[in-house]
Amino acid sequence: MFIYFHQRSISFRTEARPLPPMPIRTRQKASSFPRRRNSQLWSDTVDSLSHELSTKEIKRQEVIYELTQGEKQLIEDLSLVKKVYYEPMLKLDIMTESELGQIFGTLDSLIPLHEDLLARLEGLRGAEKTVQEVGPTMMDWFPCLEAYITYCCNQVGAKALLDQKKQDRRVEHFLRLCQESSFSRKLDLWNFLDLPRSRLVKYPLLLKEIQKSTPPEHPDEEALPQAMELIQRIITEVNLKTGEAECQFYRRGLCYSEDSQRVSEIQASRFLYCHGELKSTKGQKLHVFLFELVLVLTRPMAQDREGPVQFQVYRQPLPAAHLHLEDLPDGEPSSSGSFRGAFTGNDKVKNCFRVSATGRSKSQSHCLQANDSFNKQQWISCLRQAMVQSRDRQAQSSHCKPSERLSPDPALYNNIAELNLNSDLLSYTLSRNCENNVM
Repeated sequence: MFIYFHQRSISFRTEARPLPPMPIRTRQKASSFPRRRNSQLWSDTVDSLSHELSTKEIKRQEVIYELTQGEKQLIEDLSLVKKVYYEPMLKLDIMTESELGQIFGTLDSLIPLHEDLLARLEGLRGAEKTVQEVGPTMMDWFPCLEAYITYCCNQVGAKALLDQKKQDRRVEHFLRLCQESSFSRKLDLWNFLDLPRSRLVKYPLLLKEIQKSTPPEHPDEEALPQAMELIQRIITEVNLKTGEAECQFYRRGLCYSEDSQRVSEIQASRFLYCHGELKSTKGQKLHVFLFELVLVLTRPMAQDREGPVQFQVYRQPLPAAHLHLEDLPDGEPSSSGSFRGAFTGNDKVKNCFRVSATGRSKSQSHCLQANDSFNKQQWISCLRQAMVQSRDRQAQSSHCKPSERLSPDPALYNNIAELNLNSDLLSYTLSRNCENNVM
């Protein structure tokens, strides 16, 4: 989740995620959404606005038009990715067909799905370029988005392979030239590959905006809530499956120096709350994974260009059910977890927290430092949630027969997703507010 939080130091994919939990990522000024083209309003497409249309109805038409234009732009971008990235890299033998297949996944199959929706939406426009009902059309089309499960599950390995291939000078040079070209809008390849995920989580937001401007007794009054419920179910399913895929991917990358480190909680975990880089008391960079049932500290291992991503497990994993968490105030931590050796001069230690555990083996305590206060609070939030969920699960297991044990509440995956897409949603909300003020 953030810490996907994706792919750089610490990132956030928290990836309304409702998408895969990704590494915790640092807060950035720039929006994680692709930079927007010069956008045209619906009112710009009509010769004159009918006096019969209320301000609320005009706003409704503007949002429906935004939905339609978003589909058109997505189709253009996905087609561009195929034309200027996939095909040239294949023809120039910059990557093999197998490698490109892993990185691009089923992206090509998503284009016809969105072309279908675009055609349906454009077909709804009447003589005055207004749309009456949009809810039934979305209800009918949303089941097609189950194809996103395959695409999003593949993204975890795709991102790791792409980062690995960028170490190849030919790959890095080609991608840099593309990013510097005007067609890219300064976006890199991964921004384009992540477009479908970003689009998926915008559907509930757009429908909600349409609903706000839909008057009582309108034909869409009943259909829109049903459509929103359906897309949320699909997003939850995509998030669940992608979280499981991400968990399996990183679990396979763990390397153990001792058999005792292979605790059962690692294999029993079905998803990641978050993962990312933190510093130890000695200033050593650790990559930390908070799985569903266990906290695992690791050190990234040197790897060749063709080998898989691997992480050396550092010390003993800490089961979440036995975890203790302490939020450390800024300043020098106590002697039990001093950062004194990592800093010199007047530098003050900030953004630290302590995790400890007692139980089946000797007690452990680790003081960890996040990149900034925002990052630290994300870690603390995820850790607290993991601790509560694990203890609840442990209590449940002690009172139930195996056949009666419940699966995790699907809402849990949505909560994780919300953390990871937090910045994406904030960016989208701010952009809509700015547009509304202009209108």
